[in-house]
Amino acid sequence: MKNQASAFSRQWDSLPRSIEVLRRSGRELVDRLSSLKTLCLAAAFAPLMLVASTGQLAAAETLDANESDPSNMAWMVGFPPPADKVIAYPSSNYFSFPRLRWTFCHFREMQATRRVGRGLGPRSVLPEALDVNIDALTFSPLGSDSTMTWRESLDANYTDGILVMHQGQVVYEYYSGCLDAEGRHGAMSVTKSFVGTVAEILIAEGALDDAKLVSHYVPELSDSAFGSATVRQVMDMTAALDYNENYADPESDIWQYAAAGDPTPKPDSYTGPSNFYEFLQGVEQEGIHGDAFIYKSINTDALAWVIARATGKDFIDHLSERIWKRLGMDQEADMMIDSLGTPFSAGGLSLSLRDAARFGQTLLQNGEWQGEQVIPAAAVASISGGGDPEKFSGAGYKTLPGGSYRSQWWALHNENGAYSARGIHGQAIYIDPAAEMVIARFATFPISFNAAIDPTSLPAYQAVADYLVSKAD
Repeated sequence: MKNQASAFSRQWDSLPRSIEVLRRSGRELVDRLSSLKTLCLAAAFAPLMLVASTGQLAAAETLDANESDPSNMAWMVGFPPPADKVIAYPSSNYFSFPRLRWTFCHFREMQATRRVGRGLGPRSVLPEALDVNIDALTFSPLGSDSTMTWRESLDANYTDGILVMHQGQVVYEYYSGCLDAEGRHGAMSVTKSFVGTVAEILIAEGALDDAKLVSHYVPELSDSAFGSATVRQVMDMTAALDYNENYADPESDIWQYAAAGDPTPKPDSYTGPSNFYEFLQGVEQEGIHGDAFIYKSINTDALAWVIARATGKDFIDHLSERIWKRLGMDQEADMMIDSLGTPFSAGGLSLSLRDAARFGQTLLQNGEWQGEQVIPAAAVASISGGGDPEKFSGAGYKTLPGGSYRSQWWALHNENGAYSARGIHGQAIYIDPAAEMVIARFATFPISFNAAIDPTSLPAYQAVADYLVSKAD
């Protein structure tokens, strides 16, 4: 797997670095992408994560953010909608571009979900001090000599919603595509960072010991690869798992995982695992635990099982009680589930943009929210400090040089000490302690790779951070 990731990175580095180049060279990009063996390093819900076909990427060449806007495409409009405007099963329909630009705000209609309750308490207030100058800020995309404005970058990255907070105030808020302030959007693998945070809370409280083996908490995993890994190794994705996330291979493990998690009835001929728990018990070991970071989504689902066994409550209950209710979130959230009601913890959360920002702001404030210590400071310190860059270095993330991964969060180890939750197609909660800045973003970029989006988004974030710091001075 490590060799595959390195090969992927070498090929990816030679691809265009911005959507403008993509649109000029779309056909060349299609041909080169189709030859890659590992098409998604950051997986989310397996039944949904279909790699864009050649035809879909060709569509990306001709449909920009405005043209592919769901309101302009008129998806699901009418009583009933015209046949060519219907988005429905199979997943190859609803998760293809440009349809996915509608789907990401409508997962509750496409998948079985459980509610993440916010309780009956009041909504917390987000103070506002909107700054109209942010739109005009300029930066150079990675690997480019040209410049781009912040506002231009939003369209380039097919942004559905983005919110910037500085020193506890909302200074920028934008909605497009399928999203508005009242809507919820698929967070994809940003979900993992919520799981990691809950685990760190439990560690800080003494309810979970990250040095213990996974099998200590979940005996059913004793004979699997997870059984001999520590909780920390699973949290940091250094568990050595024989698990292939090659979406181009119909025989790869990712599709067995997809079938196991599908909550719909299985056909009579089906003989595989029937739910996430059964699948995890069959994962075998490949390599030595703790040697290297290799991004594999099933770590998160195993971690969520550990959380449930250690506490007697599943991840959704913890998310509601420890985060949603205590932060006074605007809305409830949705979590995808399998046939047993088990949360799809690796990527099944849908939430509002403002609630994503509340969560990020709480971490920025060392776990404190409006006078209450919601997340232990020790948990925040563990997350924000990042993991081992040496273990991360061989994974091939060229847009994150010197980065690391810890507790289901990505640490940039840049001058500002930034760290981020990241999900495919452009989902992010980006926390910059030096700039006292939080950015929450939802997007539906045509290509799933964050490596395609980072060249514009990361320097854009830095440009806003630099501006806010200079303004504060």
